[in-house]
Amino acid sequence: MDSRTEPAESESASEPEPPDAAIRRASPQVGAREPHAYDTRARPPLLRELLLVVGLFVIYKVGRQLATGHTGEAFGNAHRVWGLERAVHLPGEGAVQTALLHSDTLVHIANAYYATVHFPATAAFLVWLYLRHPAHYIWARRVLAVVTAAALVGHLTFPLAPPRLLGEAELVDTGQVYGPTVYGAHPATDSMANQFAAMPSLHFGWALMVAIGLIAATRSRWRWLWLLHPLLTLLVIVGTANHYWLDAIVATALLGIALAVIHLPHRTATTAGRIQERADAPVQEVPELVGAGR
Repeated sequence: MDSRTEPAESESASEPEPPDAAIRRASPQVGAREPHAYDTRARPPLLRELLLVVGLFVIYKVGRQLATGHTGEAFGNAHRVWGLERAVHLPGEGAVQTALLHSDTLVHIANAYYATVHFPATAAFLVWLYLRHPAHYIWARRVLAVVTAAALVGHLTFPLAPPRLLGEAELVDTGQVYGPTVYGAHPATDSMANQFAAMPSLHFGWALMVAIGLIAATRSRWRWLWLLHPLLTLLVIVGTANHYWLDAIVATALLGIALAVIHLPHRTATTAGRIQERADAPVQEVPELVGAGR
């Protein structure tokens, strides 16, 4: 009589598990989306983006012009901002300007940086993201739009004369004295720009977003050096007496709120490509372990 026991009915009825089943369970599900994830393979239409960005810029410029003409209110706010900075013991803007005034060449470079780098650097940043990292482009464009809209509200509700116009500050208008400058000699007759739109500083807010966006989208060990752009911008806007320290602080707070609300993409297009390549690759066969269950 055979002494071997027969296997249980449930064991004999079950089919053996395919050898690659464990691999399929462990591998990530391609196409599954995380919450708030961006479509990393979709690049928005170029014409639509151009019209959108240009439209937002025009709205902002028109809105800034609507804030002109509040001279008394702008200077009253300037006195209050200057007094608040002294009350909380912020460093004087004059210390940075004194360092610039040691060299006429340095002052010219600072004025040129203020006048020419702001818009081209931000535009180049957006173009590069659009071409290389579309998901990060959508994220950065949304953040910049929110920060700019919030800044426009601030310019309309809180007109502020810059420190170069405030006699109490005793600072030099380096743009007018040394050149180049983007502003007219008298704010009331300046038809090209609103000189009472100091707070918040979009020069600093945009520069900080450019650095954050480049750090988020790249993987180089040197990417943190992009923070030199907002740092240099901060020294320029304060040293040329175009902005107070508080203008940059408020811009940083607005950017922080926007970044908290608008989520960073979870994956870059490169990462998505690698995942797709791994999914398309054939699964290597796992040899069956003969007799493993005996």
